[in-house]
Amino acid sequence: MNKRRWSTLLLAFLLLLPLAACGKKEPGSASSAPDSASGSEKEPDISAIAPVEPAPYTGPVNPLTGEPAEEGLAARRPYAVMLNNLRKALPQVGVSKADVIYEIVAEGGITRMMAVFQDLEGVGDLACIRSARDYYVSLAVGHDAIYIHAGGSPQAYQAFKDLKTSNIDFVNGPYGKMCWRDPDRRKSAGLEHSLFTSSEKVLEQLPERFAREHSDGFEVGWTFDQEAPAGGQPAARLTVPFSSYKTGHFTYDAASGEYSIEQHIDKKDIPYVDGGNDADVTVSNVLVLYTDVNRVKGDDKGRMAVRTTGKGDGLLLRDGQLYEITWERDSERACYAFLDSSGKPIPLAVGRSYINIVGTGAEVTWE
Repeated sequence: MNKRRWSTLLLAFLLLLPLAACGKKEPGSASSAPDSASGSEKEPDISAIAPVEPAPYTGPVNPLTGEPAEEGLAARRPYAVMLNNLRKALPQVGVSKADVIYEIVAEGGITRMMAVFQDLEGVGDLACIRSARDYYVSLAVGHDAIYIHAGGSPQAYQAFKDLKTSNIDFVNGPYGKMCWRDPDRRKSAGLEHSLFTSSEKVLEQLPERFAREHSDGFEVGWTFDQEAPAGGQPAARLTVPFSSYKTGHFTYDAASGEYSIEQHIDKKDIPYVDGGNDADVTVSNVLVLYTDVNRVKGDDKGRMAVRTTGKGDGLLLRDGQLYEITWERDSERACYAFLDSSGKPIPLAVGRSYINIVGTGAEVTWE
């Protein structure tokens, strides 16, 4: 074979090599993929993939609600504010932002509320501020709270001395720049039912002598859980009679998981709303604590004596369920403890609470 023919054959061979390479299917190449249109490709079974559960929250919480909170909030002292509940003085202002609301009967069958705020920042106006009673002083001290009121009964002023309370008194104290009289309320309800303050004024003018944080070792001691405990019975509505003047109604809303509140005051049904933002006041927990409630002997105003320490029976409503509980309070420096039938702390639902304190003979009903 001559040299030229060999060269020609070699050139032809080299030209065929790329063509052969192009015809070869590489593993994983597009040309080797199954035809999806033919149905030969198998879809992944996503039903077999287990959902990833979010990690449980382990950060700081508001000790009064169990809700996530900023670091250090639990160490701060809360604020307990006395609120008027006379019909002509309604609506109250700022109450929808309270973490806990206590209600107890006062003289003449009327009731007062004490709203407790773990964090007063941003709450805004608060009204109408009314006078103290010794049993409310006791409850405020149990929270190690700074107590805000306007005057008080002789028993309350004695309790201030005995319990060494941090209290801001808008009647007998140098706090005139911290409060004001609302002109519209003065016209519609009268001077004594027109007293306002605000979170801004309180926080800006709080005396330096009041500690801002709890002393070491203080704990509210309440437990919270998103899941309702076993042992409850269905109850969608609770009725709490305080007197012939005032009855409270609490109705469960399954969609929100909260209880709406309606007051029957002076023969009229009144939804419980916040006059500052027109919001309905709703709570996640409703408690009834039975205790001794009697008139103070020899008191010409008909003031009441209410036992706030010791033990007693009670009720807890959460998540549309009612639980029979007991309460304990060892001293006036402690908060209430809420216990189940075995004597263990019963968890509250995460959120705000409304605590009704009534006499042992109160005919509380539910359905």
